[in-house]
Amino acid sequence: MLQGKIALVTGSAKGLGKRTAIALAELGCQVAVNYVNSESEAFSLVKLLEANGSRAMAVRADMASRADNENMIGTIEREWGTVDILINNAGPFVRERRTFDEYELDEIDYMMRGNLLGVMQLDRLVLPGMMRRKWGRIIHFGFGRAAEARGWPHRAAYAAAKVGLVSLTKTLAEEMAPHGVTVNMICPGDIRGGNKEKSIEEVAHLSDHEFPGIRQGSGEDVSRVIAFLCSPQSDFLTGNIMEVSGGFDPIRSMSSARPGQG
Repeated sequence: MLQGKIALVTGSAKGLGKRTAIALAELGCQVAVNYVNSESEAFSLVKLLEANGSRAMAVRADMASRADNENMIGTIEREWGTVDILINNAGPFVRERRTFDEYELDEIDYMMRGNLLGVMQLDRLVLPGMMRRKWGRIIHFGFGRAAEARGWPHRAAYAAAKVGLVSLTKTLAEEMAPHGVTVNMICPGDIRGGNKEKSIEEVAHLSDHEFPGIRQGSGEDVSRVIAFLCSPQSDFLTGNIMEVSGGFDPIRSMSSARPGQG
């Protein structure tokens, strides 16, 4: 379905990014695995993809670094060609619960660069090639209910950056539609720990204690939606902010957690 397409998945050495990289490789993509600190995991994934018959490479870059992003795209273009599919999965997140006044300015700057400005830069770097070919897929990552621009206590900088991406997603979708490029956002729910790399089958029997009656989420829940949006037949789907949360509110869940949790 996507045979020979060049895909870059940021933050794909582990977690949701890894599951997405595997899904795109299974559809025929050449996959660039991006990492910052998880070098061994990134190269292990490259070996796995290659063992399954896919072309893959590992490329280090911190999304908050303009130079890193430029070097990463340059490396991919020299080795393979221009990027067809960009999955903007990576982005810094502070798990410690702090109010906005407790953040240092350097931390706020890093969060905004890693979650908004770096994504904008990568989009800008790959769009010319997509526009020339009249084909491209860009996926942004948000959080549950990001489209509502609600408050998220203790996550002010992260939430502000991701809500900014909502507007960017919709704007680029309109601007790029005549060029055959679709732009969508995925908003995962509270998919935790090892579940980020698991299949739906592996979590089917696991119930969520916070949301009775529903199973826990998995990485496959996210990756299968991304794979669908990247398919050639999904060219009519653009500008969407898609919840993958089981229908529940992850902000309510995380905000009500005791200090030190979530």
